Amino acid sequence: MKMANPFITQGYIAPHYFCDRVEETERLISLIANGNNVALISPRRLGKTGLIYHCFEQAAIKDDYYTFIVDIYATKNLQELVFYLGKSILGTLKPRGRRVWERFINTLGSLRSSISFDINGLPEWGLGMGDIKVPQATLDEIFTYLEEADKPCIVAIDEFQVIADYPEGNVEAILRTHIQKCKNTRFIYAGSRRHMMAEIFASPSRPFYQSTSMMTLNPIDMERYVEFAQNLFREYHKDIAKETIIDVYQRYEGVTWYVQSVLNALFILTKTNEVCLSEMVETAIQQVVSQQSFVYSALLYQLPPKQKEVLMAICKDGKATNITSQPFLQRHHLTASTVQAAVKGLMEKDFITQELGTYSVYDQFFALWLMQL
Repeated sequence: MKMANPFITQGYIAPHYFCDRVEETERLISLIANGNNVALISPRRLGKTGLIYHCFEQAAIKDDYYTFIVDIYATKNLQELVFYLGKSILGTLKPRGRRVWERFINTLGSLRSSISFDINGLPEWGLGMGDIKVPQATLDEIFTYLEEADKPCIVAIDEFQVIADYPEGNVEAILRTHIQKCKNTRFIYAGSRRHMMAEIFASPSRPFYQSTSMMTLNPIDMERYVEFAQNLFREYHKDIAKETIIDVYQRYEGVTWYVQSVLNALFILTKTNEVCLSEMVETAIQQVVSQQSFVYSALLYQLPPKQKEVLMAICKDGKATNITSQPFLQRHHLTASTVQAAVKGLMEKDFITQELGTYSVYDQFFALWLMQL
């Protein structure tokens, strides 16, 4: 299938539209194939989920394993984790035929009566959260299926670090107890908050300590991105100057989602048999930001006034350090207590991110939009 625009900004389409990650793909597949669970850590939007999908599409995995990806970023407790895990497994198995999905449904004794079927006789995960009355019992059943499946299974849990904030307090121990017994299933724990992932997997007091191989992602090599982008432009009888790609790459420090988003816009701006030049980059970025203007307005509207003030202050500094120091407070007319309270809320809502004491607005396009207000 040839895409109308080859620079994908959402999801995973096919290996042809996936840039590089050859070494990372080989390493992740090798770790899984050799019986390891893997903690895959990198900032959001650098391509962790895309790498997992890409690995699952390789013949060494696709032909020999059942693969499941569950995103638990929005979950708040064990019940919701179990809900999305079950939904992901059933959704993945359904296209594989009745014999395959029926085996899964038959293990879900606690939910079987709640699963409905469409007019074609295919199962539908029409459950509500409330249907999972005893999450641990349903979790037991799911692990029973994984261990009894007729192929080895790989379960990738995206944004795994959120389990540390669940109110139950013992979810890490519950999962670790199940996972350490697994012989037929391997797990990929993908996480974007490095300090939280490090605490989960590297702290001797935590259940997952020394239970997994660690793997981090860095930005894709710039020269490989240049080659990738130029090849895709040429396939569509367009061209793009090397300097243009380097400009985009350097502006966003090689973070995949931003680079792809701007290249997507540049591809639209470039007519057939023409060359995309660096002077088009600003126009492309403004188009991307403009497309998100309504969403950004809604996000800003929902913030309390103090959080909004601190967000704008961090945005103006770009990369803000010592945010309770007098220079920062005086520069932005804030108080230390206001900053401390606001930063906590902004971090919880993912408006800002913090790395080694440096704070910045999480979404770089959102930051640009804020600066234009």
